[in-house]
Amino acid sequence: MKLRIKVKPGSKMDEVMREADGTIKVKIRAQPIEGKANKYLIEFLSQKLGLPQSKITLLKGETNSFKTVEIEAEENQVLQRLLPNNQG
Repeated sequence: MKLRIKVKPGSKMDEVMREADGTIKVKIRAQPIEGKANKYLIEFLSQKLGLPQSKITLLKGETNSFKTVEIEAEENQVLQRLLPNNQG
């Protein structure tokens, strides 16, 4: 599945939330320097979803806060794991 997310690097903690407009926002601690935030984003999503990093690919937005990632998993499984408590 393709997932469009808004990434906020340099945050105090890692978390995933859904904004009022429905956008999925991912806050990560990594700084946006030399691709470190993108690498960390893949690691964080991998851990959160229980998938190997090889199943998650950054398709668009390498230098943008809006990113599109390809996740090799079912959409409902991804949303349930990223957004528990019926946020998905």
